[in-house]
Amino acid sequence: MTGPTTEQATTSTAQAADDGQDQSLTVDVLGPDGTRTGSLDLPPAIFDVPVNIPLIHQVVVAQLAAARQGTHDTKTRAEVAGGGKKPYRQKGTGRARQGSIRAPQFAGGGVVHGPTPRSYAQRTPKKMKAAALRGALSDRARAGRVHIVESLLGDDMPSTRAAVTALRHVSERRRALVVMARDDDVTRRSLRNAPSVHLLPVDQLNTYDVLLSEDVVFTRAAYDAFVSRLDDPTGASEDQT
Repeated sequence: MTGPTTEQATTSTAQAADDGQDQSLTVDVLGPDGTRTGSLDLPPAIFDVPVNIPLIHQVVVAQLAAARQGTHDTKTRAEVAGGGKKPYRQKGTGRARQGSIRAPQFAGGGVVHGPTPRSYAQRTPKKMKAAALRGALSDRARAGRVHIVESLLGDDMPSTRAAVTALRHVSERRRALVVMARDDDVTRRSLRNAPSVHLLPVDQLNTYDVLLSEDVVFTRAAYDAFVSRLDDPTGASEDQT
């Protein structure tokens, strides 16, 4: 799946931050049928902070780098099978001297300075990841793209059709990120195969997935769990590198 670049996704945030406006962000809490069941004030410490675009870029690049498998590998001339015998005598043939048909200049020969298995992981401090996540969420919140639902289903029976219908009451945009509680098996089973819906447990919420999605939809249980993490010294931190 491809999405907007970090710079494109946060342009509106940078403009809002430059305006210096300090306004309370209030969102409606919706039921499965789209009716309003209440409202919540989003904590400014998470959803209304200035955005550091270079920081967000650094964190996203580190996350994508850490996701690389790094299993690429090539064989050197010592690892390629064959080539133990000198292909022809040293002198008298009129050809350039060669010692092995597995030398790099031969087709099928070894590779010089080729890629080897490695880890691309970068060390990113927790506070940097937390600040980047708060900035991304603030961008979505200021644009009115953070939503909270009591539940996507009216009962405890999984239903993809009912869950997708409930999401349409929240937003008609193409890409939606649904943040659910870790133990919310009903929501997981209902939306795991839904097109254009990315499903994440609340403890895996990260900057990249927020930027990749046009709307962020929290279930009420996931929102409460996420906000409670403010008690953590690093704030709303990420678990993914």
